[in-house]
Amino acid sequence: MVEIIAAHTLYAREQIGKDVLDPRVLAVMAEIPRHDFVPLELVPYAYADQPLPIGYEKTISQPFIIALMTDLLGVEPGNRVLEVGTGLGYHTAVLAKLAATVFTVEIVEELGEQARKRLAPHGYRNVFARIGNGENGWPSHAPFERIIVCAGVELIPPSLLMQLKAGGRMVIPTGIADQQMLSLVEKGTDGRLSIRETIAVRFAMLETGM
Repeated sequence: MVEIIAAHTLYAREQIGKDVLDPRVLAVMAEIPRHDFVPLELVPYAYADQPLPIGYEKTISQPFIIALMTDLLGVEPGNRVLEVGTGLGYHTAVLAKLAATVFTVEIVEELGEQARKRLAPHGYRNVFARIGNGENGWPSHAPFERIIVCAGVELIPPSLLMQLKAGGRMVIPTGIADQQMLSLVEKGTDGRLSIRETIAVRFAMLETGM
């Protein structure tokens, strides 16, 4: 899988501005058994560089996109990370290996419960999960040095921007469903925001029904 990610990175180097992703991210992804976080019938395809359906009109992103999002996020060992969109927990597991603490929010209760069961055998004691509207973040644990949103938005939710710590980063797909760009948001120490678009992506839109 790491070799596939490396090849895809070279292919996309002009858009993403680099030809190698953070080796820490690749090492963690190689270590975590991705097949533990996909539906049983899709286990044979777990390491293919393609998104896979997980039900409820959601997918687990392809390995390259997970690697790129995590690389852009630039997680440091002491960081507190907010993840919006737990899915079945694979990206949560990747973040948990890199960060001090991961707070993850999933709007689909059934997916959140499945993620809990899939994460449990791996013993991630630094992951805290809840069911809720990811647009609201997790105010009681804010601010966060890093925020990652695994769903598309037309406009970045102000509540998430408020929960991003000064000096922090957010990675989020922005734009309408078929015209999304993977965006890196950085908040300066003075609170000013900068946004850089990288590559075109296609994520399910962020649900806000709760």
